[in-house]
Amino acid sequence: MDLRKLKTLVDLVSESNISELEITEAEGKVRIVKADPNRAQPQMQIVAAAPAAAPPPVAAAIAAPVAAEPIEEAGHAVASPMVGTFYRSASPGANPFVEVGSVVKEGDPICIIEAMKIMNEIEADRSGTVTRILCENGQAVEFGQPLLILE
Repeated sequence: MDLRKLKTLVDLVSESNISELEITEAEGKVRIVKADPNRAQPQMQIVAAAPAAAPPPVAAAIAAPVAAEPIEEAGHAVASPMVGTFYRSASPGANPFVEVGSVVKEGDPICIIEAMKIMNEIEADRSGTVTRILCENGQAVEFGQPLLILE
């Protein structure tokens, strides 16, 4: 996203009654959140995420993107494709999709992430054995945050 478009979006949010704006395009995602008006200093937070590249320099100059802590584990980390709430099972009381030691194939469901009241079933992006589950049931997760480790 270019600087002019980003500035236009920031101006739109700051001059309107909306408190949050999120736009997803082919080159990435931009989320602009207006700070609480009761605070002493007005702030705006801009979170940018690009699919395969670093965030645009403009977004990095305005505010650093939110990044999950790096996981130094052997194996493949399955990352969250969205911001939301992590659930290990399809419904309360149901068996979890996977446990440590579970063998999964590419495309098998591994968890659910609730975003905007929509339950999104997350599938394994490769085959392997679950060696570690990194999120607790009901925990908020960020875009790109590792959910579990496959070996």
